[in-house]
Amino acid sequence: MGGVEIDMVVTDSLKALELYEKVFDVEPIEISDFPKGENEVVFSLYDVHFHMLDENPTFELKAPTPDDPRTIWFNVLVEDIQATYKKALEAGCTEIQPVTELPDYGITNAIFIDPYGYQWMIHQMKQEVTHDESLDFWEEEQF
Repeated sequence: MGGVEIDMVVTDSLKALELYEKVFDVEPIEISDFPKGENEVVFSLYDVHFHMLDENPTFELKAPTPDDPRTIWFNVLVEDIQATYKKALEAGCTEIQPVTELPDYGITNAIFIDPYGYQWMIHQMKQEVTHDESLDFWEEEQF
């Protein structure tokens, strides 16, 4: 049996789950109910499992912060980027890049950082563009 799970440390996994439920259609799988610092939550987002653990210095689990984000981000393809982005900002996330149309690449994207220090890039596909077409467009822009 095989599988992949994305693990992340946040200051409070129960509050983080509340935020992500406001932004995305997440499916909770496992939720503990222990004192802060000992909780963990597993949820599914588009069939990808995320496992959040509370920050806990005893176990060397340190969460990123908005001032000290980590070099990881989550890239989520959504059906309605405007609605998703609005929900993110209303839930307390901070804009990094507003909703931006990239017609030559066939997408619209946006980036926000959540209160737990994680960056999220969201995309809405407008039309399918092949990898080669994207490379051609990029090379044309460079010259």
